[in-house]
Amino acid sequence: MQKEFDHKLASDYNIKFNNEALLDEAFTQASYVNEHPDEDLKFYERLEFLGDAVYQLVVSDYIFKRYPEMPQGRLTRLRAAMVNRHSFSRFARECHFDKYIRLGKGEEKAGARNRDSLLCDIFESFIGAVYLDQGIETVKNFCRLVIFPKLDEGWFDEFFDHKTELQEAIQVNGPVDINYELLDEDGPDNDRQFKVAVLVDNQELGVGEGHSKKSAEQAAAKAALNKLGIKDQKLQ
Repeated sequence: MQKEFDHKLASDYNIKFNNEALLDEAFTQASYVNEHPDEDLKFYERLEFLGDAVYQLVVSDYIFKRYPEMPQGRLTRLRAAMVNRHSFSRFARECHFDKYIRLGKGEEKAGARNRDSLLCDIFESFIGAVYLDQGIETVKNFCRLVIFPKLDEGWFDEFFDHKTELQEAIQVNGPVDINYELLDEDGPDNDRQFKVAVLVDNQELGVGEGHSKKSAEQAAAKAALNKLGIKDQKLQ
């Protein structure tokens, strides 16, 4: 399992640990240490503490430079969307980190491997381990490969108010009529999918889909902005 993980880190992220003990520590839960008292083992919590601080710095630096016109309040909200339990657990699953966690038998049976809180901790501890072993540039490179593309993929689209951006952009020379029209609604009650068009002076300018009318409207507004070629610093 360790060789498989080493190969994955090297091939997918160009990371090869000099100190394998740090990587082991980052993926070891206290329950595993407690079940192996005769081994000189450490668990992830200290690395988690460090990784949280390092990751926040890397993300803050990136969005500060990428969005030079974005005010402090919006930067703070965007960072909060990128630095939270929900995002960390999604990143960890995408990287298949759940496969490599060392757990005690009881925690394994309890399904801890799939627990969001644990995956969040493991993601942060991995960042801490990479920082100690490879330095901050390797952490930045990992984030460039795994995290920062998510901004373009729409993972944090709920942060951006594309409807307001569109309204401000097209009304710069005077008022226009903007309406959002529901085109379709499909799927089971627990997984509805909405399709919405944005109409500007009764002409369709963009279409978007989402799991709520609100998210579909935002997607439609984003599509309209792209069609108009409006991709300013707020949206890039």
